[in-house]
Amino acid sequence: MEEFDVLGDFAAQTELWNFALRFIINLLVIYVLIRLIYYPRHKNKDFLFTFILFNVVNFLICILLSSAKLKMGFAFGLFAIFSILRYRTVTIPVREMGYFFLSVAIGIINALAVLRGNPFEDIAYFPYELILANGIILTLVLLLDRKSNLKHQNFKEINYERIDLIKPAMRAEMIEDLKTRTGLPINRVEIIKIDFLRDVATIHAFYLSTENETSSVDMNGDDD
Repeated sequence: MEEFDVLGDFAAQTELWNFALRFIINLLVIYVLIRLIYYPRHKNKDFLFTFILFNVVNFLICILLSSAKLKMGFAFGLFAIFSILRYRTVTIPVREMGYFFLSVAIGIINALAVLRGNPFEDIAYFPYELILANGIILTLVLLLDRKSNLKHQNFKEINYERIDLIKPAMRAEMIEDLKTRTGLPINRVEIIKIDFLRDVATIHAFYLSTENETSSVDMNGDDD
């Protein structure tokens, strides 16, 4: 009986250490990702609560149910559930959706990754694979979400009253008129709708800039 008690205590200590180690790594990684990479770049504190909460809750769900041997099927099932979630109060920009996906993925990786070795048997034990995987994710985010010289194509929807300039032959003159009146480096336009009764046309004027200045509502239309 004493042998079984010792084995039981050893298993319990191993499971507790495994949980604590994974949770600390997960918490540190999500803090670096959201607080030290995302927030200084985008200054949007509204998403901090959501990103961190989803990560921690997802981590707890995965690690507490990992003994059910669901593993990969369970992880992909979580992604399928989260993919149907929609926020009706606000349209989430594409970049924030990327961070949301990373928050969920980091929780799954840190909860379900197989760690080789045992901290109670090997003094030099260290979860190198888990640290490396998290490090790769953070490095990629840091490199991809930094300021660069790449240009982003934005557009403005304009009700244009100079109906005489909507002809294809007058397109260059129309662009120059829009540049003068808006102060934007417009390079092309699209005619969306023409109202001859009111002598006005709805157009999209496109221009390049270093930032995304077009709201996701304008790009995607009605969320419904």
